[in-house]
Amino acid sequence: MRKDSTKRPPKTDEKKAAAPRRRLRAVNREQQIVDEAVNFFAEKGFSGQTRELATRLGITQPLLYRYFPTKRDLIERVFDEVYLNRESPDWSSLLTDRSRPLHDRLCDFYGSYSEMTYRYEWIRIYMFSALMGEKLNRRYIKIVEKKILTPMCAELRDYCGQPTIEEKPIRQIELDHIWVIHGGLFYYAIRKHIYHSRVSKDFAAIVSRAVAVMLAGSKAVSAELETND
Repeated sequence: MRKDSTKRPPKTDEKKAAAPRRRLRAVNREQQIVDEAVNFFAEKGFSGQTRELATRLGITQPLLYRYFPTKRDLIERVFDEVYLNRESPDWSSLLTDRSRPLHDRLCDFYGSYSEMTYRYEWIRIYMFSALMGEKLNRRYIKIVEKKILTPMCAELRDYCGQPTIEEKPIRQIELDHIWVIHGGLFYYAIRKHIYHSRVSKDFAAIVSRAVAVMLAGSKAVSAELETND
């Protein structure tokens, strides 16, 4: 019988064929864990288990703990990533630039603020942590009152011709008044990302109307409020 002259392909070394998984640099691995943790906690809340998070990442739980020794460490890093790292240094100057009308300043501020915060993961993590009694929310509220609402109170006083905050300290009722518009606009994001209800796509128009009503109303009753104080 004639031998088959067809040449067979040489055998492939399976060990060489299987390309080894590329190891990420420590800083890249850490950021990968944080990014996925943001998505994970937005979906599951902070009650989500790190074992499941590790599975999603395709890593072992011990490796996850090498970067974040405790679940609390990871939660704190997620808080920094979602809340603190999204603050803009321009917000303060934007709110206090009295060369521009207050209406325009507030509209521009909420346009920028909403882009950074009214997002799926931001809203859901905020709501989950609030329901669980997390201190993160209280910490963030203090930041909002100090860096956003207090300057807004000062600018509203100037707009209404009232004493400066140096002449007369801001009262809680003033902060609560500002919280009404701030919380009302925030509820737009809750309706969108939590309730998945129908919302207007023209958020800028919503902000403009809300700000105009707030300014007009504040000026209309400012003299009365000042007298009652």
